[in-house]
Amino acid sequence: MTGLFELPLWGYVVVALALTHVTIISVTVYLHRHQAHRGLDLHPAVAHFFRFWLWLTTGMVTREWVAVHRKHHARCETEEDPHSPQVAGINRVLWGGVGLYRREASKAETVAKYAHGTPDDWIERKLYSRYNGLGLVLMLGIDLLLFGVAGLAIWAVQMVWIPFWAAGVINGIGHYWGYRNYEPADASTNISPIGLIIGGEELHNNHHAFPSSAKFSSKPWEFDLGWGYIRLLERLGLARVKRVAPKPVIAEPKPEVDKDTATAVVTNRLHVLASYTREVVRPILNEERRRLDRSSKRLLRRARRVLTRQEKLIDQRGREKLDSVLSASERLKVVYEYRQRLQSVWDRSTTTHEALCRALQAWCAQAEASGIQALRDFSYKIRGYTLQPATA
Repeated sequence: MTGLFELPLWGYVVVALALTHVTIISVTVYLHRHQAHRGLDLHPAVAHFFRFWLWLTTGMVTREWVAVHRKHHARCETEEDPHSPQVAGINRVLWGGVGLYRREASKAETVAKYAHGTPDDWIERKLYSRYNGLGLVLMLGIDLLLFGVAGLAIWAVQMVWIPFWAAGVINGIGHYWGYRNYEPADASTNISPIGLIIGGEELHNNHHAFPSSAKFSSKPWEFDLGWGYIRLLERLGLARVKRVAPKPVIAEPKPEVDKDTATAVVTNRLHVLASYTREVVRPILNEERRRLDRSSKRLLRRARRVLTRQEKLIDQRGREKLDSVLSASERLKVVYEYRQRLQSVWDRSTTTHEALCRALQAWCAQAEASGIQALRDFSYKIRGYTLQPATA
């Protein structure tokens, strides 16, 4: 059986990759950044194209996908998380992520609670949601018509692409293995600094640090392909970016922490913690490794992770390693305790602006009196945080 187009083998491979690429962009730009997190607005025609394409190639219903994803953020790494490898295990999420997604999407209470603001027009009710499997059959017919028997293979690739890469790799590996720029209260990781295959979703830790940001890349060496498409649509007048991750503004240190400083620190708290790791934890750790004996050096070699990780994410083995590290080095113990105290400044949910200022003032004063130069320098930096851009 031949189709309208006869291609060499490499041609069919290119077609399959091109079609699945459109699906990936539809997921990351439309479902994820536009619908779930409202990081950008899309022109109605563009939004509808993405919705139609996802109906053809995935059968996913917008409101269900959005609801499951929002619940994942709201209940991340808990028993209520729809697909946490920290709870369910990496193999179950990596290879059975689509089943976990479908189980959660079928819960009416999840959809009712988390799907607000998703499309509810006539075509959504009468076609996309009601006959969500019809699009897959139509896509099969199109592939067979265009490419013959090879179209069946192309369709099969389309059907497994999102279940594997999104439901499996991102939901699984993206909370299990990789590097972290930030320390949010979950186990999210950046799988790769080059967000090409999954449209930028590889930068998962950056996303969990700043969920409403339309841009996932954070460091100069990171590349977010989805953001490239968003900027292109923006230039064409087909998209409007609403939010991106905040960037700290640091001026000359003020004599004392004020309301502006405290608000800026809280707004940029994940940047503050990342900076603390670079400028305090890492230098002290390196100094201690040079100073201590050989057995202690071995202990400290891989200690940075437990020294900077959220306490609730440290397992029993990690806790034992942390206790050993803090027992071996008094300076690291002080640095660790100051990090925990700094984080507690903004973790108090009922803190007023006045109480926040006082707590941050006290932290800075004690850090400057600690006798540790790195802590003193960091305190000066804290006092320079501001919400106002520096003037020339």
